[in-house]
Amino acid sequence: MRRWWPCCGEQVQRLSCGNEGLRTSYRPDWKMGSNSSRIGDLPKNEYLKKLSGTESVSENDPFWNQLLSFSFPAPTSSTELKLLEEATVSVCRSLVVNNPRTGNLGALIKVFLSRTKELKLSAECQNHIFIWQTHNALFIICCLLKVFICEMSEEELQLHFTYEEKSPGSYSSDAEDLLEELLCCLMQLITDIPLLDITYEISVEAVSTMVVFLSCQLFHKEVLRQSISHKYLMRGRCLPYTSKLVKTLLYNFIRQEKPPPPGAHVLPQQSDGGGLLYGLASGVATGLWTVFTLGGVGSKAAATPELSSPLANQSLLLLLVLANLTDAADTPNPYRQAIMSFKNTQDSSPFPSSIPHAFQINFNSLYTALCEQQTSDQATLLLYTLLHQNSNVRTYMLARTDMENLVLPILEILYHVEERNSHHVYMALIILLILTEDDGFNRSIHEVILKNITWYSERVLTEISLGSLLILVVIRTIQYNMTRTRDKYLHTNCLAALANMSAQFRSLHQYAAQRIISLFSLLSKKHNKVLEQATQSLRGSLSSNDVPLPDYAQDLNVIEEVIRMMLEIINSCLTNSLHHNPNLVYALLYKRDLFEQFRTHPSFQDIMQNIDLVITFFSSRLLQAGAELSVERVLEIIKQGAVALPKDRLKKFPELKFKYVEEEQPEEFFIPYVWSLVYNSAVGLYWNPQDIQLFTMDSD
Repeated sequence: MRRWWPCCGEQVQRLSCGNEGLRTSYRPDWKMGSNSSRIGDLPKNEYLKKLSGTESVSENDPFWNQLLSFSFPAPTSSTELKLLEEATVSVCRSLVVNNPRTGNLGALIKVFLSRTKELKLSAECQNHIFIWQTHNALFIICCLLKVFICEMSEEELQLHFTYEEKSPGSYSSDAEDLLEELLCCLMQLITDIPLLDITYEISVEAVSTMVVFLSCQLFHKEVLRQSISHKYLMRGRCLPYTSKLVKTLLYNFIRQEKPPPPGAHVLPQQSDGGGLLYGLASGVATGLWTVFTLGGVGSKAAATPELSSPLANQSLLLLLVLANLTDAADTPNPYRQAIMSFKNTQDSSPFPSSIPHAFQINFNSLYTALCEQQTSDQATLLLYTLLHQNSNVRTYMLARTDMENLVLPILEILYHVEERNSHHVYMALIILLILTEDDGFNRSIHEVILKNITWYSERVLTEISLGSLLILVVIRTIQYNMTRTRDKYLHTNCLAALANMSAQFRSLHQYAAQRIISLFSLLSKKHNKVLEQATQSLRGSLSSNDVPLPDYAQDLNVIEEVIRMMLEIINSCLTNSLHHNPNLVYALLYKRDLFEQFRTHPSFQDIMQNIDLVITFFSSRLLQAGAELSVERVLEIIKQGAVALPKDRLKKFPELKFKYVEEEQPEEFFIPYVWSLVYNSAVGLYWNPQDIQLFTMDSD
């Protein structure tokens, strides 16, 4: 994204001004230089000094045209963004002191609001300068608003939006609410202005300004349950825009529109603008504008792949922030309601009258975008949100015949667990858990055959079913967790997904079958080790009463829970689909000694009955077949035995099913997570890490 500030030496010449309006030509004279060295000069700029100074500036003053006629490429590094922030703070502090007397903040906002009324027409007429100056007005407002929100209470903020040019410090309580008007205007801009090359920047800035407006949450440790966000966005004039805003933000994400080439859209070499350029000014500026430069067009670094569409990225972040606002005291979050209820454009059934903020969107396009964008945390969080909260989306996705396009990117996130933050891994895992709640999904993934999974490096997988690959990746995640993070929550969700699938295991790949038994082997060794440590510790404590005992009982309890779950998963497969899984029976027989110690263990006796029966039954058949059997011959005997084994000899257990349920007060997890994504991923927005209260910098 490129930001625009004053550019030195840009000459504007009045060519004609009659019925056809003002026509202009440009001769841009870009001065190259270091962004960082010039950003520091911002507080000395005469126009910014006047804006923040002691003199009131009328909204009709030609000054605004001069102030808004600047351009520069956006700072691209955190150092440059930090310098811009520091320069903005200096200007803001002066404005905070003087605005109660001057009302200049209100005048600037009125200038912007007045211009936006003509913005749609300007886009249709390709009026580059008018759109460029309107963007600049919004950019200044966004920068000021960001510092104001960080440095003052909401009450003070609202007062600054009501000050007018009167006696010092006076304001009118019944004056128009500029803050609400600004928000409504931003919503209209986002939803109504056509997305063209010349409107791309201002569309991004409008979304960014809404994110900034909501950023007061960053400066509170506790989740806000009542704020100006609730006051303005959940009732009043903004409420009717709810469904249209959510729909537009979703389509911005879906379309992934790239920004136009730098320098090609706002300042063309020649333009025949309409009569809107100085619509707010009492006169026309002529001659050389006194402006300044912060670097040339070509100084912007290339966008990173994940941010190839700033508008899509910013729109998705705003959507997630809105969706995770807490309910107001008397009003449910309308943005969450909209996300929960929208339908496919192919669905012609009427919406129930009880569903507010309803709309339709193209599910095929949404599905494609979600499949393609799973490398980012925010896209995975959106996928989770839609699967969990919108039954229409969930039903549609589960009916797709190309689920591998969605599941493979999720598996890749889990496979590269070492490189992902814990929240991203959790979201990917919970998505799998939600999908595995559906029996149709669990059956169909074993019918999808994949070839040459290049990112799976432990073993060459030339051909494997999607179901077997899913099992391999989930087991790998469990093993990683056992040796590194030791997170019980992660274990629980991994095992729950495997458990949900277990009754529908079909034609398991031999490597997947081996890994199931290998995981059990690892757990068995861990169990024996902890048991031994507990015994030694108990013996040592007999000779010394002063040494506190480690809590081995708790460790043992956790490991035994996991072991039992693994036994239940194996048992569920054997009970429901033994004849479909000769490779699992083979692996079970190959490592049968592992299970010996658990046959008489009181915690596992019941679940071991079927496993013990299968091991005994097939071992007997192999013994009858003689010694020195080949792998192929063993598998043949297993397949024959699976048909011969009477089904009534296997004890029936309750169906192994787990359902994902959000914990109470999920906002305590999701709101800090969403804002950490905004902090780390928002384009062109910087907050001083020392000011952040909502999360710590290492809590990704």
